[in-house]
Amino acid sequence: MERPMSTAPVTEDIVMRPGEVSLTDWRAIYRGASATLHPDAAEPIRASAAAVERILARGEPVYGINTGFGKLAGIRIEAGDLATLQRNIVLSHAAGVGEPSPTPVIRLMLALKLASLAQGASGVQPATIALLEALIVRGLTPVIPCQGSVGASGDLAPLAHMAAAMIGVGEIEVDGVRRPAADALGAAGLVPLTLGPKEGLALLNGTQFSTANALAALFGAETLFQSALVTGALSTEAAKGSDTPFDPRIHALRRHVGQIETAAALRTLMDGSAIRASHAVDDERVQDPYCLRCQPQVMGAALDVLRQAATTLSIEANGVSDNPLIFPDTDEALSGGNFHAEPVAFAADMIALTVCEIGSLSERRIAMLVDPALSGLPAFLTARPGLNSGFMIPQVTAAALVSENKQKAYPASVDSIPTSANQEDHVSMAAHGARRLLAMVESANAVVAIELLAAAQGCDFHRPLRSSTSLEAVRNALRDQVSHLDEDRHFHPDIDAALGLVRSGAVVAAADHSLPGVC
Repeated sequence: MERPMSTAPVTEDIVMRPGEVSLTDWRAIYRGASATLHPDAAEPIRASAAAVERILARGEPVYGINTGFGKLAGIRIEAGDLATLQRNIVLSHAAGVGEPSPTPVIRLMLALKLASLAQGASGVQPATIALLEALIVRGLTPVIPCQGSVGASGDLAPLAHMAAAMIGVGEIEVDGVRRPAADALGAAGLVPLTLGPKEGLALLNGTQFSTANALAALFGAETLFQSALVTGALSTEAAKGSDTPFDPRIHALRRHVGQIETAAALRTLMDGSAIRASHAVDDERVQDPYCLRCQPQVMGAALDVLRQAATTLSIEANGVSDNPLIFPDTDEALSGGNFHAEPVAFAADMIALTVCEIGSLSERRIAMLVDPALSGLPAFLTARPGLNSGFMIPQVTAAALVSENKQKAYPASVDSIPTSANQEDHVSMAAHGARRLLAMVESANAVVAIELLAAAQGCDFHRPLRSSTSLEAVRNALRDQVSHLDEDRHFHPDIDAALGLVRSGAVVAAADHSLPGVC
């Protein structure tokens, strides 16, 4: 099971205005904040539900309200069977497989669905909105298998498992314990829903599962990016690399904003370093390897792409993506394709590429540091190579993780497979494109953690010279948990401790600078 990327839990409540929720608020919900709707959402919800009743009263066939679904849309459903129709679509579509999705991701998914339905275009009853909100507020998380969605017609299987829990079927996790859904609802004083016309379809149609997974990874990727800036600066110090490639005049000429900001961050991180000053004059080396010299170009490009993904996901998170959509002003139910998650699939692929490259560049710096011909440091960063292997195998581990991420980074969005008897003949694959990302971020975090250890070890060999105030603070944060490697020892605990510092954002916090961000 991949580990969700989150820092310290957030306890404040987020009041959501549907269509206007910021990435900062989505991140807070992912990290544990409760979420409720702004009172202004009540009237659009009521108006949309009333419109469905008026549409039904006309007696005309309307997709998703009084017809079958998908390939069966041409079959008219009689009034006495409408409640059964909605229940049946939930039960039949709850066909996911695999391990349960991470609880923080599903809580975020619930909030995304709540904000979408509350925009008054989905035709659900106020009671349905109230139950969905209560699940979030009371910490009741439906158990949702992670596999089964192709990202069109929305995330049908995962969202059907959510809807099933709301009608008392399946399981709900409460305080880390899985319970039958009906029992969990009853213990919380909640009553399972009886779904009205269109409500089942509205609940299970949409992109919220894919979007929640992609957002969770985006939040983790931001911390990864910032941590890699810090460890990249520390590796530059360990190798006695030059800060000339970070000169602002170079980057102004190319004009990419991410590159300009990354170079500025690296300059700031290294400012005041005695290690840098020690070789600023008469250094016989003319140029550093690309893993040091081209950090602004590579990391800056990653920053720009992550920001583009963030823009796409922010729009998607605030949109309405079920079908058909209800327009109360004209009492129309319009059938379209907002459930197609292609924007999310593209964003997920973009995040995958950046995470892969951040880890790849970090691994190259580790490889450079352990090579005395490139770094000028003792072989494998140990004072007694041969007797000790030092950082030999941690670099191998980093290489393995990078290669694994390369395989996972293959674009999901270019794949498609027809479903529903060719009615749904092109799909986005957004769900697994987004679902792979948390594991990729965690692998890249481990690479950066190994670099943190290696770079700190390399700087130790330059004592009594010190790096900048910021980078020394980072080294001190590490040394509070991991001592200098004098002789070989069990390496796993060292990596695990460093990984905790990277994952939690402690490396970024220790640097005590405002680093370029994504969200």
